Amino acid sequence: MSYRFLKVEERKITLKSGAEAPYALVTIDSPPLNPLSSGVFHDLDALISKLEADKTRVAIITGAGKAFVAGADISEMKGMDKAKAKEYSLLGHKIFSRMENSPVIFIAAVNGFALGGGLELAMASDIRVLAEAAQMGLPEATLGLIPGFGGTQRLQRLIGQSAAKYLALTAERITAQDALRLGLAAKVVAGESLIAEAEGTAGKILALGPKAAQTLKTVMREGADMALP
Repeated sequence: MSYRFLKVEERKITLKSGAEAPYALVTIDSPPLNPLSSGVFHDLDALISKLEADKTRVAIITGAGKAFVAGADISEMKGMDKAKAKEYSLLGHKIFSRMENSPVIFIAAVNGFALGGGLELAMASDIRVLAEAAQMGLPEATLGLIPGFGGTQRLQRLIGQSAAKYLALTAERITAQDALRLGLAAKVVAGESLIAEAEGTAGKILALGPKAAQTLKTVMREGADMALP
């Protein structure tokens, strides 16, 4: 399958058992800063369908160049009326909900800027591994907007309402170490080690029983907002 804005590699990891386990390495490549255009969303939609059809268990998502995803595509948004803006927002919601509900486990390897929609993409992933130079934030309010792809809700579920309100209401960018401290990142590594670290994480997941890993993802997601009983 060909994609306009994604580079997709099918790779394999050799497990301790000696068996080879496949996974996908996905690079968002939409220069200069990989904005989330509707085209990128449509590519991601097709990608998720392909991964699920192939029963791919793990996918690593990263960005080309100095950005993971620097945000929504402002140039595309400028020409939108209310109806088109709503359609664009709902498209983003659809893709990120698909990621969360997919049996595929997504690892965001955040190599650089993850701002606005980029942070929202990272939050829709199951695990976030950051390069030391990565920066995260929700700068939408500086443009008179609010996050349009679920960021207001996912962020507070990940780091708590107080910290989430601070980031959203100040539009402050945080460093990778700040993200780690807040629980937004699982690990922070040197930039040159980022993909290797993400692949190591993928290997640990692929060494698990497939049904167990998928069930863990499902029950943790579905139970997060439920009463404990």
